[in-house]
Amino acid sequence: MSLAACDAHQLSQVAKSGEVKQLAALGEALLSGTGQAASVHVDKVSPQPLVGGSKEVGHRNFTAAKRILPRLYSGMEVDFYCGCRYQGKDVDWASCGYQPRKSESRASRIEWEHVVPAWVLGHQRQCWQQGGRKNCAANDPLFQMAEGDLNNLVPAVGEVNGDRANFTYGAWEIHPRPVYGQCQSIVDFKLKRFQPREEVRGAAARITLYMHQRYGLNMSRQDKQLMCAWARQYPVDEWERQRNKRIMQWQGEGNFLVSQPEELSRVCG
Repeated sequence: MSLAACDAHQLSQVAKSGEVKQLAALGEALLSGTGQAASVHVDKVSPQPLVGGSKEVGHRNFTAAKRILPRLYSGMEVDFYCGCRYQGKDVDWASCGYQPRKSESRASRIEWEHVVPAWVLGHQRQCWQQGGRKNCAANDPLFQMAEGDLNNLVPAVGEVNGDRANFTYGAWEIHPRPVYGQCQSIVDFKLKRFQPREEVRGAAARITLYMHQRYGLNMSRQDKQLMCAWARQYPVDEWERQRNKRIMQWQGEGNFLVSQPEELSRVCG
């Protein structure tokens, strides 16, 4: 429809459309030079068919991913946030000097932590608005794929996994005051932020950047700056390379920032 042929009412309706508002926001960000265009969400990601069997290669939903993860981490049984060794689902507190903050029962078991929280993956999607995570996991193919992406899943002490919740990563203490005994990861419940131990900041950053690139997720300028700084400060290590090889075997797609570290300059500028 030609705009020249529109009457005032039609022009008003066009101006109020979601597409026009999105383009206007994108143009304003680009012209302003603030870089805020990255926060305009344009969902261009297409879900892939999911697999469920233990011998199949491909993306899985979270339930199927959890069946694979113990085998993926076989011989690498160390929790992500505290460095605690574990066997099966049982955490060895003595191996890392862990002391429960509140829940001994949850601190005793390993859980599978989403480095980029499920809330971030889904809260802006229509399925979440209509029934939260449970509805997304049941009915949204793209959320199912993202929730079960092996690149985003790491073993974590259950109590720490619960405390982290959907808090963003941050760094505010050089010498962390203990929250979980000798564990160097800490949480700030008041400001809703989580500081992972230094040994895994590079891996956490590369996982976070991968997930946002892979699934077209929004990220604030401040968060992206921190993730890019961590990714540069803490290069890819042998644990990441070994983990990535295994993820490739099971999922067929690893983290390109691990296999191709030079891609960081494209993502971060």
